[in-house]
Amino acid sequence: MKNIAIFGASGLGREVLMLIHQINQFIPTWNMIGFYDDNPETPKTINKYPYLGNRDKLQAVKEPLYVAIAIGNPGIKAQVAEKITNENIQFATLIHPAVPNEAYQFNQIGEGTIITQGCVITTNITLGQHVLLNLGCTLGHDVKLGDYTSLMPHVNIAGNSELGKGVYVGTNATVIQFLKVGDKAIIGAGAVVHRDLPAAVTAVGVPAKIIKRHHG
Repeated sequence: MKNIAIFGASGLGREVLMLIHQINQFIPTWNMIGFYDDNPETPKTINKYPYLGNRDKLQAVKEPLYVAIAIGNPGIKAQVAEKITNENIQFATLIHPAVPNEAYQFNQIGEGTIITQGCVITTNITLGQHVLLNLGCTLGHDVKLGDYTSLMPHVNIAGNSELGKGVYVGTNATVIQFLKVGDKAIIGAGAVVHRDLPAAVTAVGVPAKIIKRHHG
């Protein structure tokens, strides 16, 4: 059993805790020790596990520890991951035991990625580091998702589509096949993306239309 902590004590953190329990029911793997979070108002216990402190406390751990980052916002998730530099810390890759991911699928899944219950990943899929697939997402063949990208529940990404780094896709959105979405784009809940999207935009609706361009 490997010691693990969750960074992020919100609702998503509790869902990741549930995922850890689900993995352990299948194959005992993780010894959950508690939560870290930078919010000073974090409760002292979260679903019976202790609040262990902020990122400074995490940086000070002296024993080997795996960490799962339970943050949906790609930008904040990237900031947290890139500032955790303690050599005792590794990032846990968590995949629900009912999500098939066998060698014959030829998928590549990066460190720190979290794949939750009900997701379907097919073949020759590439996921970067710290990707989140929330409940019930589907990825078709040859899909590529960049580092820190987050898909909310029931997102569908069709075959041969590519999403850049730090993309956020809202609940029930769809990206049809052979499309490219640029870094740090935001796709609104329920949107249907039917053509390429540039970096750093927000697109909403059916079909998806750009309503905002971001800076930085």
